Amino acid sequence: MKATLSIQRGALGEAPHQDTFDIPFEHGQSILDGLRAIRRSMDPSLAFRFSCINANACKECMMLIDSKVDYACTVRLKEGMTTLAPLPKKALIRDLVTEIAPPDERLMLRS
Repeated sequence: MKATLSIQRGALGEAPHQDTFDIPFEHGQSILDGLRAIRRSMDPSLAFRFSCINANACKECMMLIDSKVDYACTVRLKEGMTTLAPLPKKALIRDLVTEIAPPDERLMLRS
């Protein structure tokens, strides 16, 4: 059995494109497990955010999963195609990573 993740990729100022990855499927795996498997064995350049302590505690792995905002750590991987995209209405950094800190909490870089 396999799962397919179709991931919107790109960076700020670049045209987005889709990359598709087929990964082994096992019941109980999360989308985050699938993303980590892709980065570990297929494409180490894939950018996504996570910082798991307890499921749904940090909110860093939030993204569009099949056009719905959800957490990659709690949504289960499924057989067949799943589409992933960065959060809408957030500044894109790269791939599935968007700006999540409020503007007044962002580190300001000085030239």
